[in-house]
Amino acid sequence: MATSVVAPMVGKVLKIEKKAGERVEEDDVVLVMEAMKMEIPVVAPASGVLKEIKVSPGQAVEAEQILAEIE
Repeated sequence: MATSVVAPMVGKVLKIEKKAGERVEEDDVVLVMEAMKMEIPVVAPASGVLKEIKVSPGQAVEAEQILAEIE
């Protein structure tokens, strides 16, 4: 069953730290968002393999939007 990495708030994707197919551990930084002029690290909620990244740098995202999937 896949676990979703979601945006904690409205913002913009600054950089993606992990690649699809890469193993991640719980609390690893998957990507960094910019919100309210601050950099916000978005971490993996669970360990597994990063199946898909659904956003790209510079993309605006909504709160609770799915950013990536972990299997």
